[in-house]
Amino acid sequence: MDIDVLGTLAVRLDGVSITPTAPKPRQVLALLALRSGQVVPVGVLAEELWGSKPPRSARATLQTYILQLRELISAALENGAGDGAGRRCQAKDVLLTVPGGYLLKGGEGVSDVREFERLAGCGYRAMDAEDYPQAARLLREALGLWTGPALADVHTGPQLRTEAKRLEESRLCALDQRVDADLRLGRHRELLAELTVLVNQYPMHESLCAQYMLALYRSGRRGEALDAYQRLRAALVRAMGLEPSPALAKLQRSLLMSGPETVPARPAMSGTAAPVG
Repeated sequence: MDIDVLGTLAVRLDGVSITPTAPKPRQVLALLALRSGQVVPVGVLAEELWGSKPPRSARATLQTYILQLRELISAALENGAGDGAGRRCQAKDVLLTVPGGYLLKGGEGVSDVREFERLAGCGYRAMDAEDYPQAARLLREALGLWTGPALADVHTGPQLRTEAKRLEESRLCALDQRVDADLRLGRHRELLAELTVLVNQYPMHESLCAQYMLALYRSGRRGEALDAYQRLRAALVRAMGLEPSPALAKLQRSLLMSGPETVPARPAMSGTAAPVG
């Protein structure tokens, strides 16, 4: 089974789509696919579909959605997929009813989430080893698996919203490290267009702002780098009553007062924004 969630939802069994078109069965499949190989309790599925107040018919309705998914699985299995022991595989062997919930068996297929996490992990290790060309390549490959926001075409309840947020945080972390690797390789001019878009998309993301400031400064545009700091500061103060973190404020001061040789290659952004006043 191949599972794609980093963009639109696509689940294929033996190359045949088993992704339903109806919204609620899509939600059920998305949650089962994200947790393939794990038992998803009935209560978790009910919360995803109906929030904290499921209808009295929730269990029966959920069973209907499971049957609809099994019908799609059965259609995909008509080409005679087996279980490796000569027995014809059935839908209930792929989407199992287990005590307390359901389990989707992903088998040895491809999951774009697992592949993203594998490539990103290799990229982080390359960063730790200061192998910046390898890190940039691996992280760029990992990010290339994303074709849009996670679960872009799925209506999300509380469970899937949490999963989508987790995946987006993972994407931003990989993006931050890939930009860092490119900066360390002297690619500041090539990064400017991308970072311009990113700081507009994430106006209070301090790490991206720091990278944008460095790319501008190294491109001979110190005034614009200082303007970027002021825009982020104004956004933080207006939205949360916070000042930029000490690390970002230190970078701003270094751009104001230092020569190019003393501006850090990449500021440590471990600090958090500080309250105003």
